[in-house]
Amino acid sequence: MAGTAGPEAGADSGEEVFERHRRLLFAVAYDMLGSVHDAEDCVQEAWLGWHRADRAAVGEPRAYLVRAVTNRALNKVRSAKARRETYIGPWLPEPLGAAPDAAERAERAEEVSYALLVVLETLGPVERAVFVLREVFGFPHAEIAAAVDRSEQAVRQIAHRARAHVRERRPRYAPDDAERRRLTERFLAASLQGDVAGLKALLAEDVRLVSDGGGKRKAALRPILGADKCARFLAAIGPGYSGFRLEEAVVGGEPAGLLRGSDGEVDAMLAMEVSDGLITRVLVLRNPDKLGGFRTSAAGPGDAARS
Repeated sequence: MAGTAGPEAGADSGEEVFERHRRLLFAVAYDMLGSVHDAEDCVQEAWLGWHRADRAAVGEPRAYLVRAVTNRALNKVRSAKARRETYIGPWLPEPLGAAPDAAERAERAEEVSYALLVVLETLGPVERAVFVLREVFGFPHAEIAAAVDRSEQAVRQIAHRARAHVRERRPRYAPDDAERRRLTERFLAASLQGDVAGLKALLAEDVRLVSDGGGKRKAALRPILGADKCARFLAAIGPGYSGFRLEEAVVGGEPAGLLRGSDGEVDAMLAMEVSDGLITRVLVLRNPDKLGGFRTSAAGPGDAARS
């Protein structure tokens, strides 16, 4: 990332330079915030700041822009935590939406899983920024220190704590896509059929279910813990989706399920975390404000109508 002032930083190329880094800036902001709207706001604010800046004096535009968007994201994280104190029920991140094609996925190696976004919510604002910049994007400690206004030594300590925190909350064994897909299909089928025994066979004893309706759709107001309680909850609500179409999706690079009604709208997104062949966490997103990325998805040949 080293460089000196040159044509890239010139006034005439300001828009071109910004566009070259826009995807990175959005990804940093989104991974820090878990909100598409807030991430887009951060990128727009960074663009306005870049437009006003003396770009000829900027030696490393990429580092400058990442620092700018990180500062804005940190401010939004702090204000968002205050807003979520009045949020109805648990809060889950907003998924990006339909899966990118294979070529685009290859360019997005930094994409984090939806389950990891949920874990990142448990970090403090600066810890989350440091983790995202270091572990997801591989920025040097010195550049991260400048972005979060901390010493390099402090950043190394924060990064160590954040890694340990995340490691404790992530599964030890990550299944391949085929295994995760099989478990997802069996889980959704058992839920739709109201099959308590079938669900319990798929769930770890300490499974945790989190549902987010945002006060706009019905959801559990607190996380549900344990295989028996989770199975009974899912079996009670699952048959109500008998007229919905089940679609496969990829969210954060991992399989997920969408339940789409006859009006074409997605009513719920389900994502799961798997360890040692059992489901350890179930995430059910029903808040319509966070499902916009799926509204234009078309049904594919593998979609199944459930009745």
